[in-house]
Amino acid sequence: MNTHLRPALVTFAVLTALTGIAYPLLVTGIGQVAFPDQAAGSLILRDGKPVGSSLIGQNFSDPKYFWGRPSATAPQPYNASNSSGSNQGPLNPALTDAVKGRIEALRAADPGNTAPVPVDLVTASGSGLDPHLSVAGAMFQAARVAKARQLPVAQVQQLIAQHTEGRWWGFLGEPRVNVLALNLALDAARR
Repeated sequence: MNTHLRPALVTFAVLTALTGIAYPLLVTGIGQVAFPDQAAGSLILRDGKPVGSSLIGQNFSDPKYFWGRPSATAPQPYNASNSSGSNQGPLNPALTDAVKGRIEALRAADPGNTAPVPVDLVTASGSGLDPHLSVAGAMFQAARVAKARQLPVAQVQQLIAQHTEGRWWGFLGEPRVNVLALNLALDAARR
């Protein structure tokens, strides 16, 4: 029995030290050196205090703020510990009803806006936590936000342009706007 137990315990201890201690420390160290902002949570600070992360969306419902993509996390929107998609396919009646309801809410919040509603304003991302909107999604809301804040639409559109992030490495993805960063810029514009 001892001939089998001792090698098993030594192997267990060595693998625990390697995979449970050494590897996580190595990966964390590399992450903090190579990607310090992301390793620290990509926090966005306001007056020196964290107000959110540039990687996780937040629930904005006040008309004076830009609204992000709908969250698929339940029961609390944008719950990072419950990241998931809705798993509703395009033919699912529940998805169709949810999209119709979101379109109605957008139209009710801005009755004069007759532009087509960008798809990212009415559908959740795969994680349910997307912090970004398409430029079209932000521009669709510019008039509502400008009216609620009593700002010129051109000033709000200029803030959108200033906060538009380009494609990754110049060719991956689409230009996008971080909703939290844009909303914080709006708040700063009124100070």
